[in-house]
Amino acid sequence: MLGVVAAALGGPEVLQVTELPEPEARPGQVVVRIRAVCVHPADVAATTGEIPRGPVPPPFSPGWDIAGEVASVGPDTADFGVGDRVVGMIPWYLTRGNPGGYAEFVAADTDWLVRLPDGLDFVSAATVPLNAQSAHQGLSLVSLAMLPAGSSILVTGASGGVGGFATQLAVQSGYRVLAQASHDDEQWVHGLGAHEVVSRSVDLSTVGPVAAVFDAIPVGEAAAAAVEDRGIVVATRPTPAIVPARGVRQELQLIRLDRELLADLVGQVAAGRLRTRVAVTMPLTEAAEAHRRVLAGGLRGKLVLTVG
Repeated sequence: MLGVVAAALGGPEVLQVTELPEPEARPGQVVVRIRAVCVHPADVAATTGEIPRGPVPPPFSPGWDIAGEVASVGPDTADFGVGDRVVGMIPWYLTRGNPGGYAEFVAADTDWLVRLPDGLDFVSAATVPLNAQSAHQGLSLVSLAMLPAGSSILVTGASGGVGGFATQLAVQSGYRVLAQASHDDEQWVHGLGAHEVVSRSVDLSTVGPVAAVFDAIPVGEAAAAAVEDRGIVVATRPTPAIVPARGVRQELQLIRLDRELLADLVGQVAAGRLRTRVAVTMPLTEAAEAHRRVLAGGLRGKLVLTVG
């Protein structure tokens, strides 16, 4: 089969398309014929070595979120059958690229996968697992603060994958959502249900004060300036400490795989209760160019690699 591996640490040029042995399913696994795999900033960070727990020694395969069809089933595996459509998240923080999703076939634990509902295409489905679970789990940290009903929450990066899902889920949870949009992307963010759309050019210290911030980009100190004293800030990467005297609670959202949650979120997307968007698709063999596009920024939606 064809796969994409990072032969060294560095920029997009380190990604090489190569022939790899087809995987075999062990007990509790299935082999998935990949149809779509989402390209995340986390994939780019992996190739440069700028990830939590330190760099992964090459060679390795990037790729968290996959969608495709079950090609074969391992011994003592009953959850799926050959031909089933599935979507899932490779817990890359555990696999460290062995396996990763940038390949024609992947041997996946059944705990990583859920059934793909009818009517939801592979490409759209591949944008859901990492982004939507991160958003939901980050908002769960916000809920620990026991905010009163109708409290205001600022979501940074609402034009992006995590921020977009966080905006929608926060609205579902009854928060009054102020969502920061990228330039000329206000209409999309407003369509996600945000009560107020904040331009990327606005000084966030003039916004609020809000009870909570979901800092999805994250922007760090700029977002902290918007939260009220004794509020809460949840960020997707480490950010500078807020002055202790303000009493602001800081939480770091680190993704964890939750199969039941994933099934619910995928179901909501399939039913139209949550929205996602794809900016562009590219063949798997153009993974290096895909990383260049992500690094360049300016995408309105996710970039997805397709196979077959």
